[in-house]
Amino acid sequence: MSEKLWNGRFSEGTDKLVERFTASISYDRRLYAWDIEGSIAHCSMLADTGVITPDEAAELVRGLTQVRREIEAGEFIYDDSLEDIHMHVESRLLAIVGKAAQKLHTGRSRNDQVALDIRMFLRAETLGIIAALRRLREMVVSLAEAHLGAVMPGYTHLQRAQPVLLSHHLMAYYEMFTRDGERFGDALKRINVLPLGAAALAGTTYPIDRDNTARRLHFPRVSENSMDTVGDRDFALEFTAAASICMMHFSRLSEELILWSSAEFGFVEIADAFTTGSSIMPQKKNPDVCELVRGKTGRVYGDLMALLTLMKSLPMAYNRDMQEDKEPLFDAVDTLKMTLEVYTRMLPNITFKIDAMARATTTGFLDATDMADYLATRGMPFREAHHVVGRAVGAALARGRELHDLSLSELKAFSGLIEEDIFSFLSVRQMVDRRKSHGGTATDTVRSAMMNARRALIAESDDGSGVGD
Repeated sequence: MSEKLWNGRFSEGTDKLVERFTASISYDRRLYAWDIEGSIAHCSMLADTGVITPDEAAELVRGLTQVRREIEAGEFIYDDSLEDIHMHVESRLLAIVGKAAQKLHTGRSRNDQVALDIRMFLRAETLGIIAALRRLREMVVSLAEAHLGAVMPGYTHLQRAQPVLLSHHLMAYYEMFTRDGERFGDALKRINVLPLGAAALAGTTYPIDRDNTARRLHFPRVSENSMDTVGDRDFALEFTAAASICMMHFSRLSEELILWSSAEFGFVEIADAFTTGSSIMPQKKNPDVCELVRGKTGRVYGDLMALLTLMKSLPMAYNRDMQEDKEPLFDAVDTLKMTLEVYTRMLPNITFKIDAMARATTTGFLDATDMADYLATRGMPFREAHHVVGRAVGAALARGRELHDLSLSELKAFSGLIEEDIFSFLSVRQMVDRRKSHGGTATDTVRSAMMNARRALIAESDDGSGVGD
């Protein structure tokens, strides 16, 4: 099995250390299904164009199908001397069908073959990730719907700022994950391009029909320049960039859940199944899933940096450096998929402590902006109102009180425009529900946002994300 498929020019065997160093079979074996599917489509196209006979194509398809069965049954033997999955499949095919196997590689190179395998793999994984993001978004909307009416502090600079609905806060993540789905959908357009037929770098002299192969493999279009085709990994970079942004969103959500589950906040409790304990402190309940997601985000960033660094100085067209594209790409795919799965399971197992959140809206001067708005609606310029309320906040702080704890006479000392209705104006519910601007936190506005999200999710589900999109 160690006979090289390219050894005609060489007079001595490859050093065993070099075989181990150059082999990629330990990780690219996961591409076997795409490699075999691509080979079946290629040999069928060769028969359609008369490059090989229909009988030869049928024999090749029979052999390739047997190779796939052996791999899936765990009966296939791997050997570092054969470097990669392509050579393993072809070598085993030669043992099964004989010399006909030597015609399979007509009109193609390992350069365009590996590009095909990666694109087919990444297409399938991207479609799966888009579907997983849709399920996650549905979960976020369900949580928002279940908690409509619950209030909490909104923060800037991690300081209490203004009261918002918990549902509004949750729907912010719906928007983030929606953009992620759109990014992956857009990346899919450039992943879903057939590279096969570019051969090594210059195309081929055989009368191949690339559109035929594209139809068989469900690619909506074929690549336009053979040199660019085999030297291109933009699609992998784009996927990994989208994965990095998506993981950043997960990391932000993780950070909030970590903070909110602490005694200092006390806003949420994460179910025991998604937390761990301490080996020395029996009282501890640690948000390890969230912390690991936060850590794994840096790992996916590293995958993107590895790919960017790999490609930054490569001359046209294919270079063996590009063999190193698979491990970071596979890692980014696997890490994001696992994160999506664990979060989709964990989110419905989080208890939001509504009373604690509501109590937190009553301290920290969350009504200061609304008091300034109150004065502005009565004719005071907002900048002046801002200054007046600032003085009121300072006075309340000196007395160890909140603005709404001050008496009417105390408040009127700062402005004669203040009347008895200031207290209802500064109620948390009114402060929330006055913010009716599009995208604001008012109950009716958030309810409308959730309804729009539901309609969008149903439309996506009805439409589906097909391979040919």
